[in-house]
Amino acid sequence: MTTDDPLVPTSSGRPADADGLKPVPRIAIQAFCESQEVADVLEQAAADRRMAKAHVKVHQGGVAAALDFYTAAPTPNLLFVETRERREQVLEQVDQLATVCDAGTKVVLIGHHNDVALYRDLMRRGVSEYMVAPFDLYDVIREIGEIYLAPDVKPVGRTIAFVGARGGSGSSTVAHNVAFALSRNFDGGVVLADLDLPFGTASLDFNQEPAQTLADALAAGERVDDVFLDRLLAKCADNLSLLAAPATLDRSFDHDEMAFEAILDAARVSAPAVILDLPHVWTAWVRRLLGAADEVVITAMPDLASLRNAKNLIDQLKIARPNDEAPRLVINQVGLPKRPEIKPADFQKALQLDPVAVIPFDAALFGTATNNGQMISEINARSPIAQIFETLAARLTGRSAVRSGRKSALIPLLARLPRLKAR
Repeated sequence: MTTDDPLVPTSSGRPADADGLKPVPRIAIQAFCESQEVADVLEQAAADRRMAKAHVKVHQGGVAAALDFYTAAPTPNLLFVETRERREQVLEQVDQLATVCDAGTKVVLIGHHNDVALYRDLMRRGVSEYMVAPFDLYDVIREIGEIYLAPDVKPVGRTIAFVGARGGSGSSTVAHNVAFALSRNFDGGVVLADLDLPFGTASLDFNQEPAQTLADALAAGERVDDVFLDRLLAKCADNLSLLAAPATLDRSFDHDEMAFEAILDAARVSAPAVILDLPHVWTAWVRRLLGAADEVVITAMPDLASLRNAKNLIDQLKIARPNDEAPRLVINQVGLPKRPEIKPADFQKALQLDPVAVIPFDAALFGTATNNGQMISEINARSPIAQIFETLAARLTGRSAVRSGRKSALIPLLARLPRLKAR
């Protein structure tokens, strides 16, 4: 909660409250305001250099506008909502917000009443912070920093690792198109890390020629942080940055198990979603990254080698990740003319795992995209394959354009308020 004390200037002429503020990570922030004064402060904060990585949109309309907007749209990483109501009405509004918030969204409520009892009730309901107007842009940046940059706060980024069940399965193509869909549809920053160091294709697929690559980050070792990493990232599209593979054979790329830890920690601080495009090899560092990822996607072809290898991968990941969900299975290149294939239903029966996506073979579409350095949705946004990638991106993040049956970001709310369940 903020105070109304005036800012005390420092000897340098800037407010003392500006000291110690850290850059905000690459997150999506939206705000719904009732007063122009609060909207102006949030706009000022959005223009500050510390907010350069964040994607900020400020709307008018308060809670009512937020409820209407998010009925058919995913919520951002961080949501500011202003209300002028008193305690009972505010709690009712928070209950309503809980029904439209995606899991993982953090909510900061902006009010006009310095009410300690209300603050405690909001914290119990899972609201991240209650700010009392008036406040300034430094208060806004500080609150965001306390939510995302505090020492005891886990990194914001969710890691999704893509690996092929066999060479040539198209795992990289799936990873790149899912990363692109995430960046376009969910209004948040995405970092794509091409970890196939000698042969990675992400820079080709996105028509990039980055001057610096993942090799530079590896050479920096423990000195890598989010500021250093940001200099290495190549911008592929709005909200999508690439950490490219060097793709050269002038050296060997033998790394120990912990080689990528500092890089990925920095990436997770920088962006809400980190896509790991892993090579089809089995090394200590690949095994570690698969075991540590929030989600694992296995891309298989409809053949016997893919079936065997996918089963081996799934069995190993069950051991390494006993408390996590099973990997996601994508069956790619289905329907290749004159090739005998194992049906998706037989994959499901053998692996006891339903495929999250079955991607048909389309040589012309994928070939054109590859040769042009474009993603499938850039070639034909209405194609069924483009829709498959968008749906897969939604499932991997727990988001959907259809708002029914979703879990709330205000974690204790629905479970603890039976009257909401009855609505």
